[in-house]
Amino acid sequence: MLFGWDIGTIGGVIVMPSFIKSYHITASTAANLNSNIVSTLQAGCFFGSLIAYYVADRWGRKPALLIASGVTILGIIIQCSASGYLSALYVGRLVAGFGVGAASMLTPLYVSENAPRAIRGGLTGLYQLFIACGTMLSFWVNYGTLKSMTGNATWQVPLALQCLPALSLFTGICLCNESPRWLARRDNWEKATAVLSRVSNLAPDHPYVKDALAEMAEQLDNERRLIGGSTFMDLQREMWTIKGNRNRALLSIGLMVCQQMTGTNAINYYAPLIFEDLGISTTTSSLFATGIYGVVKMVTCGAFLLLAADSLGRRRSLLWTSIAQGLAMFVIGFYVRFDPPIKGATIPPVGYFALTCIFLFAAFFQFGWGPCCWIIVSEIPTARLRAMNVALAAATQWLFNFVVAQAVPHMLVTVGRAGYGTYFIFGCFCMSMFFFVYFLIPETKGLSLERMDDLFGITESAKAIGDEETANPRTEIHEKETSHVQETTTSPDVRKGATESDATVEHTEIRI
Repeated sequence: MLFGWDIGTIGGVIVMPSFIKSYHITASTAANLNSNIVSTLQAGCFFGSLIAYYVADRWGRKPALLIASGVTILGIIIQCSASGYLSALYVGRLVAGFGVGAASMLTPLYVSENAPRAIRGGLTGLYQLFIACGTMLSFWVNYGTLKSMTGNATWQVPLALQCLPALSLFTGICLCNESPRWLARRDNWEKATAVLSRVSNLAPDHPYVKDALAEMAEQLDNERRLIGGSTFMDLQREMWTIKGNRNRALLSIGLMVCQQMTGTNAINYYAPLIFEDLGISTTTSSLFATGIYGVVKMVTCGAFLLLAADSLGRRRSLLWTSIAQGLAMFVIGFYVRFDPPIKGATIPPVGYFALTCIFLFAAFFQFGWGPCCWIIVSEIPTARLRAMNVALAAATQWLFNFVVAQAVPHMLVTVGRAGYGTYFIFGCFCMSMFFFVYFLIPETKGLSLERMDDLFGITESAKAIGDEETANPRTEIHEKETSHVQETTTSPDVRKGATESDATVEHTEIRI
């Protein structure tokens, strides 16, 4: 919701007359200043998502989320205190970006590591639902403050209310447990068992809990067998030199590039400006239309999570929405190209159809490229690389988010008359994404996180190395660390389970 709330807030704030007056924005400087104000947060998010990987892997997912929410609150306080000082506003948005970027990487990671496989898609997709919910709420806050307040309060109150999701995150995560898979990586099997028992509401000795722990142990053993060490460079070698891991990292990057090039955040950030360009003449009316747009996003995302996330699947959802999004963008582009709206004139019927396509685009996005990308990138990596993989995907998302936020105000002015080329560019990207998904993205619905290794061929590589070590045993010398040595042993039950669990699983025999 942190991410979504800022998207909606800043897009409405930059068109408010009191904000324009406070920061001395003129018609000649509007495109440049608006893009800078919006995109400063994305720059912070890019670095925040990368830093969060280190914190989450070293100290755990829970402490990292607490730090992220605290940093976000600090940045929002600076923004609200800026009052006319553009440099202070930039600093506040940059600091808030560190927290928002970290939370954007940590939230789907944390949820996917706690969720049962049967509902993992729906629970991880709730991340996208709360982005849509935050966007919708902030749209209506903007509309309400513009209608009922005067002076600087019209834009300061929306900025201050960004603290609400940050405070909610801080309070909520204090009541939550650490990720069981992070605990397993630290060989804290006793606590991992207790957490898994708690989140599944089953006894610690229940077969489901024991099987899940056995799968974790088997996956961790396979990963350690492939590379051995656990330093940063070891993990980099594991990610980029092993084909299955490299493919997963590249797919995660590709999905996030595609998600941003749909044009969704072009509309999210600049919806009031776009609605004005399509013929809605007043700021109040454009903010009202933006509020309806937010409602459509939230409702359709909720419908997807309830009806399709774990039934229709990830792959098919991405395929059909690629075409649908592209068609909606083309309709808007043709309207602006051949019958451009005239300010103050009555909107023609084709204009209303183009406006409807804005809402249809939002619905299509929430049925595919919105939630599915975050679901896939958080569930396909191996246990040791999951935080790094999600951080890389989140950083990519924020990098291209920054590119879109910087480019769109200029595109709406320079790419064809009334910026009609903007819509054709995003429409072509949407159409091309169909082929990216068709040829490269596998279906992951119903598979456990540990079974992703089977899907990408890692299990067979690890077994081959294990067979070679069995045939040619070697003596390993382990040097003691100068500070201290802490012995950690895996639970006998878990090791036994790992030995007995699906040793000969093939791709066609994955149990769901």
